Amino acid sequence: MVKCKVMIKQVKILDILIILLAASVVFFAAFTVYMKPQGRTQVLIRGQGEEWIFSFGGDETINVLGPLGETIVKLNQNHVWIDSSPCSNQTCVAVGLITRQGQWAACLPNNVLLIIKGAKDDYIDAIVW
Repeated sequence: MVKCKVMIKQVKILDILIILLAASVVFFAAFTVYMKPQGRTQVLIRGQGEEWIFSFGGDETINVLGPLGETIVKLNQNHVWIDSSPCSNQTCVAVGLITRQGQWAACLPNNVLLIIKGAKDDYIDAIVW
């Protein structure tokens, strides 16, 4: 009879240890996923084998050399745009200001790409009913 009581106590203690271990693993996983600090928003510029990263919000003028010539990218406060490019159709200049994470502009003939990366934006792009 004594052996039976000891065995029951060991199983209960072991069960409690397993539950505590599982709970701590779940807590740690949730903490690392949801409490991770958000990254800063950055502007990534790529051009003919080179890459530049700038903090979003500064004032910069970047001259990016491509196969057709020089593309001028401007950063001002929280806006980025392609100011001028030597390509013939000027579609990249017509894109205008990009302001939110995930937006991009490209001058394909001159191999220039700019992307806003970083912290997730809470901006609602569209609502469908």
